[in-house]
Amino acid sequence: MQTLFAATACLPSGWANDVRVTLDGGAITGIVTDVPAQAGDLRTDVLLPALANLHSHSFQRAMAGRTEHRAPGTAAGQDSFWSWRSLMYRFLDHLTPEHYEAVAALTFMEMLEAGYASVGEFHYVHHQPGGAPYEALAELSIRVMAGAAETGIGLTHLPVLYSYGGAQQQPLVGGQQRFGNTVERFSDLVTAARGAAQELPRDTRVGIAPHSLRATCPEDLAAVLPLAGGNPIHIHIAEQPREVEEVKGWLGARPVEWLLDAAPVGPHWCLIHATHMTGAETRALAQSGAVAGLCPITESNLGDGPFNGTGYLSAGGRFGVGSDSNVRISLVEELRTLEYSQRLRDLGRNLLAQDAGSVGETLYLGAARGGAQALGRDAGRLEVGALADLVAIDRSHPALFGLPPEQILDGLCFAADDHTVSDVWAAGRHMVRNGRHVARDAILDRYRRAIGTLSGAL
Repeated sequence: MQTLFAATACLPSGWANDVRVTLDGGAITGIVTDVPAQAGDLRTDVLLPALANLHSHSFQRAMAGRTEHRAPGTAAGQDSFWSWRSLMYRFLDHLTPEHYEAVAALTFMEMLEAGYASVGEFHYVHHQPGGAPYEALAELSIRVMAGAAETGIGLTHLPVLYSYGGAQQQPLVGGQQRFGNTVERFSDLVTAARGAAQELPRDTRVGIAPHSLRATCPEDLAAVLPLAGGNPIHIHIAEQPREVEEVKGWLGARPVEWLLDAAPVGPHWCLIHATHMTGAETRALAQSGAVAGLCPITESNLGDGPFNGTGYLSAGGRFGVGSDSNVRISLVEELRTLEYSQRLRDLGRNLLAQDAGSVGETLYLGAARGGAQALGRDAGRLEVGALADLVAIDRSHPALFGLPPEQILDGLCFAADDHTVSDVWAAGRHMVRNGRHVARDAILDRYRRAIGTLSGAL
């Protein structure tokens, strides 16, 4: 059992002072306000529910900085998501299981230090270069889980069904060979991943992720949905205009429109990106109870375009944030980029707060609730019975110093950086202390050695 004492804490009922929080068995078992600290309490400044990072491809962390170079002879506007994807496929040719584990551990460590307590790992690299399976079908899932175990992050693992190279069931080519599975082999992969997950903490979940409508087909999608078994279902959707047009030309409807009509989309679902939706699609997604998985830094980096956040939130939509390509892992930057994308598009300010009040609270607490839902975690709030996914921040940081409680989340989202994070607990596991992950040096050393060998092969 652990007991924390927070000078200030954000409870579902609002801000409270002098708060003692008891943790036991990975959950919050007691909260008392307006009381003095007691001997043995771990003292914190501001205590918040920690966010889930709902969408990550951890291996892409090792690509950061490698794709920001315009090739000779490339005209303005020719570099795009699709050219970036081709570079990613070539990078994959050199990635070994040992690289994968080291990169995953580094990525998860950085997420924790940024204030995330859990991650949804959208995992689509399953096989060897060329497509032959490893001796253990779930070898690379096991490597991801090893990274999660070392770092203590809460893991919702999402093995991906990726069967086709594009809309209309095009064949897999090149780097895509490492992703490919039939429905039958995918079922075996999910079973193997769930077996491996038995070695991880009890808050670990294994869901499924049909990659996208362009990488599966209606029959296969229907066939794999029962594999979820009540666990989360994530899918990429409507990220790029070209994708929207290709799916519409094939299935006769826009991706979000088609999915909401053809599949039982509801609270267990998370639709990643959903960038290019009509107003009707936006309202329908909001009404479905699913979560929109937004990745503002990656969506900016890839030139995807801004999500219709104002329309979606005004319709009551649920959302969370994820670091996706992991080109930059920063919780606060994801949130501010989401709001700023709306300001740049609409030429206004304070757009995502639906009523008078704090934009920072709208962003932070909304993402806390939606992210927890998307990962199937009973978290996202500082309340008795919830998982102890918690983050403590230091209000003495210049970006936050002097702010009253009702403006702390505004300061955090719009003025601060991740160095305000002092401590993080993932299901009660105290993994970040005084701003550093408890295993930082060993994880960083192994990553440097792995990336040295990987860079030599590129």
